[in-house]
Amino acid sequence: MTPKISTHFNNRLPSSIREAQIIFSQREDQNSIQVVNLAIGNVSLPMHPAMQKRMNELGTNDFSDGVVKYTPSVGTDEARQAFLNIIGSEGVDTRNLNCLITDGGSQAMELMMLGVCGPSSEEPLMLLDPAYTNYIEFGKRLSISIITSNRHISDDGTFDSLDYDCIDSMIQKERPRGLLVIPNDNPTGQFLSQQALNTIGKICVKNDIWMISDEAYRQLYYGEDGSSSIWNIKEEDVPGITGCRISIESASKVWNACGLRIGGLVTDNENFHTKSVSEYTANLCANAIGQHIFGSLAHESHHNLNTWYESQRNYYRNLMIPLKENILKAIPGLIVTTPEAAIYFVLDFRHICHDSFDARDFVKYCASKGKVNISGKDFTLLLAPMNGFYSDPSYGRTQMRVAMVEPEDLIQKTPEILSQLYSDYLNL
Repeated sequence: MTPKISTHFNNRLPSSIREAQIIFSQREDQNSIQVVNLAIGNVSLPMHPAMQKRMNELGTNDFSDGVVKYTPSVGTDEARQAFLNIIGSEGVDTRNLNCLITDGGSQAMELMMLGVCGPSSEEPLMLLDPAYTNYIEFGKRLSISIITSNRHISDDGTFDSLDYDCIDSMIQKERPRGLLVIPNDNPTGQFLSQQALNTIGKICVKNDIWMISDEAYRQLYYGEDGSSSIWNIKEEDVPGITGCRISIESASKVWNACGLRIGGLVTDNENFHTKSVSEYTANLCANAIGQHIFGSLAHESHHNLNTWYESQRNYYRNLMIPLKENILKAIPGLIVTTPEAAIYFVLDFRHICHDSFDARDFVKYCASKGKVNISGKDFTLLLAPMNGFYSDPSYGRTQMRVAMVEPEDLIQKTPEILSQLYSDYLNL
């Protein structure tokens, strides 16, 4: 006899963004296969030079005595100022913004959900479907209801425009405590303009709910509209917005520091900030060494930060747009969403697959046994099934998310690998 584990644990399955990697790690032939892991946004680019310099100097000046103490629960002044400096580079006056440093953006997400809805809450959080899977999973962990306003992929790879009347009606009917948007969207790669954020802000103020924006990919946009941010919603454009806003910040994506595990919870509501710090005291503090490395960005000029943003945009734009075209050539009839922002696009097999096709099964096949030989070397591809990004998993049955995170030479092999894996899967 052994003690029972909880029902929650018994029902828990790996996240859609980690499942393929776990399956691949159990393959007997894994050491002979080059895996191209595009399932999780684990960026393989170098960090910002200032952060690299801090990391390389660890143990020489700072932490040289081997002592690594807790920081304040709110985070170090320098790490907090780094996020505010980054937001300030958008032309935002940050003097009335409050920042809490967390262990990665994921911890900021969970903390936000506790502060907006509370655990075991019947008052939901509203998302735009499909939504980043961790919000859905944290909803299960915290017993917080999630409601969604659906977005649909058109045959040309674009997303339908947001239906603001539908969003407003759903808020009035379901009474969520907050509405979360991801302007540079994960998982879709859709971009929400500043005008769109302003319109959503008006809906939130009208209905007296929090407006939450996950801005981990801010400045990664590929059109001509410029960046957008919750912090660029002006009071004169959306009266009453002040004090209603929360953003999720991260060192992971724009700054290429996924493993540093530094995130931030920023708000213009001082009471929300004070209570979030109180809640976070139970965590003691975020990673002290990570805060020290990230804190270097507090001292970078806005000009230097904007130069960095442009370099990151150019890298992803030059990678994603040709990749989309090459995938379409390799698999005629496939739908590939237009990469407008962030580092993702979605593949939809709905017009070329059989009725019983399930993206999760195909992903499992690629991870567990699929392989493609290119110039004498075996490759396989890991993707994230979109089932886990919808509140109703049946919506994502024919879809997969692709993340632009491997070195460029591996990503360029994706069309050939994907085409052959799909052909082999159909012939099973």
